[in-house]
Order: sequence, then structure tokens, then C-alpha cells
Amino acid sequence: MTTTTQTPQQAPPLTPLRRRRGRLRRDDRAAWAMFLPAAAGLLMFVVVPFVMAGWLSLHNVRLDAPTPPNWMGLEQYRRILLDPDFRGEFYRGLLNNVIFAVVVVPLQTALALTLALLLNRPLRGMPVFRTFFFMPVVFPMALVAVVWKVIYARGELGMLNAVLDTISFGHLGPYDWLGDTATALPAIIIMSVWQGVGLQMVILLAGLQGIPKDLYEAASLDRAGRWLQFRHVTLPGLRNTLIFVVMVTTILSFRLFDQIYIMTQGGPQQATTTVMYQAVTTAFDANNVGRASAITVLFFLIVLTITLVQRRLLREDREIS
Repeated sequence: MTTTTQTPQQAPPLTPLRRRRGRLRRDDRAAWAMFLPAAAGLLMFVVVPFVMAGWLSLHNVRLDAPTPPNWMGLEQYRRILLDPDFRGEFYRGLLNNVIFAVVVVPLQTALALTLALLLNRPLRGMPVFRTFFFMPVVFPMALVAVVWKVIYARGELGMLNAVLDTISFGHLGPYDWLGDTATALPAIIIMSVWQGVGLQMVILLAGLQGIPKDLYEAASLDRAGRWLQFRHVTLPGLRNTLIFVVMVTTILSFRLFDQIYIMTQGGPQQATTTVMYQAVTTAFDANNVGRASAITVLFFLIVLTITLVQRRLLREDREIS
């Protein structure tokens, strides 16, 4: 009697389609693993606080009130926008925010682009200069505000007044830079541009280094000068980067609070008050959390509208170009 041994059949090899599906499943799992933590952080620190602020703005919530919050509806918003006793302060803060953004965004972007062009050269010691210009971004805004408050200090104790007195041989007397309504906001604008220009510079520098060198070589062969290369090669290559920088700078410029709180506290005569400063002082100085929440909701909607309009205009300009 003979026995036959059957060899086990081997599994058929994976087809390219099955291998591709398996790779896509692994890519999907990796994508979800990276997306879920970011989505959870966005939900926890943006969506939930905004919903809570919306709920608080519809109630009369006070930190020092022994009674529970009562429903007010849209009364808080009516008072902020229409009541003569409250609307003046809100609109003054919003105007200061707009002035700050209108000046800071183009000035800081132009200065950052200039620095990026100057530092985008293969010279010895260039990383040291890049680090030097980026250092103010690393320092907290509160620390920077304290230092610049000493620089702007009134009298001979202020560093700026001391320098001006020295170079003018005593003809320029001590000036109260933060105490004058004409110079308080410009002084804060200068300090803010100095502190934030390094971040935009690094982003634009990365964009410059991503432009192919072949484009500049081709432009040189066509006898294009520095200005024509900048206009027809550099600016088109930086278009998306510039749009990103302008939008981020606009959003950050409306978040003006630390400098105001430390250097001027909204003065003099509300010359430097902002919407964020009003929201914080209304909540923690006046203990009116409901009105402060309404201020933040209104401000969020205003900034969101400005950002969307700005994005639409920049997109249309890019399509036309």
C-alpha cells in the first residue's frame, strides 16, 4: 500500500491592486493618527470656549453676584453696539485695533521681506545675523513690553530720552512717549513690529530658498536686472507665502493685549485701549463676565469677517495675475 503526500498549496501572490489597497489603509491610519490629536485640541481650546462664550453672553453672569445667572438674550449686544454709555468705549477700542492692523501689517511684512532678501545670501556668518533678527520672537511679549516700557520711560530715566538728549546736546528735552495721546499708540506699534518681524522674516526666507535658481539664471540670460528679477521671479514665487504671512499678521495684530496691559493700560484717554483689553478688564475688574463674553464674540465675528474678505481679495488678485 502506497501513501501519497500532498504538498500544501502556497497562497497566491498579492496582486498590485491588493498591495495598493493595503498601503492606502496604512496611510489612512497614519493620517487619522495625526489628525485626531489636532482636531481634539481645536475642539477643546477653540470650539468649546467659543460656545461657552456665546452662552455666557446671553446671560447676566457676574463673578461677585450671589444669585445664579439670569437670561438676558441679546441685551448685552444691544448695549455694546447701541447704548451711548457703552458703545463709545467699544468703538474706540475697535478703531485702535484697526489703526494698529492697518499700520503694522504692511510695515511688518515689507520689513520682513527686506530682511529676508538681505539674509538670503551665501555669506560667512549669515546664520548669526538670522538668529539675531529672530531672537525677539523667542522672548515673551510681556518681557519685551517691560523692557520697552523702560526705553520709553518719562524723564531722563528713559533710555530713548537719554539718547535723544545726548545727540541733541540737550536741545531735545525729556518726553513722555507713553503718556501723550499723539505718541502712545505709535510707540506701541514700533515695539510690536520690532518684536514680531523675525517670525515673518523666517517664513519669507524659507519661501525665497524654495524658488528654483534656474529662474534667476534664465532671467539673467534675458538681461533682466535686479528689479526685474524681483518683480517677475521673486514676487510670483513668494505669492502664496506672502498671502499666508499677511493673513497671519492680520490675525495676530488684532490680538493686541499684552503690550497695552503692561505699558499703558488703555491710556492716556483711551488712546491705546483695544477690544481685547476691554474684554479682560470687563471680566476681571468689573466682574461682568456676560458682557465680556459678548465683547469677545463680537470681536471674533469681526476678525473672522475681515479675514475672509482679505482672503477673497487676495485670491481674486492671484487669479487675475
